[in-house]
Amino acid sequence: MIKGFKEFIAQGNALELAVAVIIGAAFKPIVDSITKVILDIVGQIVGSPNFDSIGQFRIKETADYIQPGTILTAAINFLLVALAVYFCIVLPMNKLRERTKKAEAEAPAEPTDVELLTEIRDLLAKN
Repeated sequence: MIKGFKEFIAQGNALELAVAVIIGAAFKPIVDSITKVILDIVGQIVGSPNFDSIGQFRIKETADYIQPGTILTAAINFLLVALAVYFCIVLPMNKLRERTKKAEAEAPAEPTDVELLTEIRDLLAKN
């Protein structure tokens, strides 16, 4: 059982997952900051971006309100986070990756091993 656990931990998948979780945790403050800015902008344009009270009701007069609008608030917050991550992180990184690939494609190709060996052979033949 211990041997199987060691093999599982040593697999690339477990290690990659651990690294992804750590990087994700370190990345969270960046996403939170971007989302906060977007929510502040939306809040100033539309008012409070909170839809909790939409459709609220209660079954008994003494009971607390049931707020199905919290689902709408959570869904909109999710979409705002997704938009923030896409437009502020994913899209710029994709553009940077495209520029890097384009620059690499425009760079002169390095000679292959066969070309280098042929050149060395020709130089040796001349001497």
